[in-house]
Amino acid sequence: MIIRKGTIKDMPSVLLLIQELAEFEKEPNAVEISVKDLEKDGFSENPLFQTFVAEVENEVIGVALYYYRYSTWKGKTIHLEDLVVKENKRGTGAGFALYSEIIKQGYKEGVKRIEWNVLDWNTNAIHFYEKSGASILDDWKVVQMNEKGISKFISKLK
Repeated sequence: MIIRKGTIKDMPSVLLLIQELAEFEKEPNAVEISVKDLEKDGFSENPLFQTFVAEVENEVIGVALYYYRYSTWKGKTIHLEDLVVKENKRGTGAGFALYSEIIKQGYKEGVKRIEWNVLDWNTNAIHFYEKSGASILDDWKVVQMNEKGISKFISKLK
């Protein structure tokens, strides 16, 4: 297994992994992005994200997609958006290798925090993260506003 920085050529495989994650998270129709979006957003002059991929015999079997954020309390941080391994390749160590690569990247960059979300029903992931030394913050709630909510808010401002 090779863990390496993702390239633009990996984006079709990355999209398939994102779609597999959406199915796992019981949201199979939620993915709206395309390969072209990933290529543009990840490999433009100011990329919005970066990736590490796990590759076995020239096949991408996993991805960790992340980006840098800024905390007004801590400074530079990393947000791990997704860590996905193909279902038939789970248990091979690919997830741990990708997770480790993200932690090493944060250490190398001197970030003050690495953060991500985990669904409350994904107990295997929760136990893994806790065992690795991560903290699960039960007192914080994730807040989001979707495209419809944004439009509705803006229309009220007019």
